[in-house]
Amino acid sequence: MFQKASIYPLLAILFWSGNVVVSKMASHSISPVAITFYRLVLALAVMSTFILIPVWKNRQVISLHWKKLALGGFLSVSLFQFLSYQAANTTTATNMAIVTTLIPLLTLILSSVILKDRVSYGMLIGGVISFYGILYLLGRGSVSEVLAQGVHLGDVLMLIAAIGYALYGVLLKKWKMPIPAWQSNFVQSTFALIYVLPFFVFLPAVDIQLNRQTIPLIVYASIFSSVLLSYLWIEGVRHLGPNKNSIFMNLLPLFTALIAVILLGEKLQTFHYIGGGLTLLGILIAQLMQRPIILNTLKHKLND
Repeated sequence: MFQKASIYPLLAILFWSGNVVVSKMASHSISPVAITFYRLVLALAVMSTFILIPVWKNRQVISLHWKKLALGGFLSVSLFQFLSYQAANTTTATNMAIVTTLIPLLTLILSSVILKDRVSYGMLIGGVISFYGILYLLGRGSVSEVLAQGVHLGDVLMLIAAIGYALYGVLLKKWKMPIPAWQSNFVQSTFALIYVLPFFVFLPAVDIQLNRQTIPLIVYASIFSSVLLSYLWIEGVRHLGPNKNSIFMNLLPLFTALIAVILLGEKLQTFHYIGGGLTLLGILIAQLMQRPIILNTLKHKLND
């Protein structure tokens, strides 16, 4: 049965898909550092209208957790966004979306390492299937091709970005900071802007131009991706819970592929369907099969 609250993550993923395509469109018109800087400036300006006063009132609590917020801003905003824009130079929007959908699975894996969460059968089975699916996709239908020639730099960068974002999610769960989500997002974005600023200042002038081609991309990345997407995702988690909400990320490749076909003229091939399908199947198995693997039971079975 469709829940009304499902509209929140559904729209969030739609905006996220649009951002992946925007990243690809921006790769030939503006540098990764420049668009990251401009989107943060505009996003912070918009959020300041309703969050600056609450942040100031809550400054004592925020100051106690500033180191965690600073690291969060690096992982979730600076690193993820910069690598996404950089990856768009050498890979397709569809590939970027499929690699991004690994975030829930990577989160489960990192949780088992950092938070000592039990490894489930779904993680084990789903992880193997998803890994094979990614290799099949990146090898354009031939896993041996990946082993022989390697993968595109953009796909590697996107995978690093996904790992960083998954680590961010796990750390948030570990820290459990008593700071409202909007305030946390605002402070982390501020730190992200500080990180990007030195690189932006030393860029050649030609890379930081604002024009009719780049301004719409920056506006979308700021308003729809940084502000509205964050709000919709937070509301989705609040109404549906983190696990149900994260399942909607499986729609990211579908939405992105449709938008990329229309706006970018990307062509979907058989290896996209097979590799992407295997990746999503593995992720679904990891999310739905939550029964933990009990090591003692495994030891008895091996001994028998």
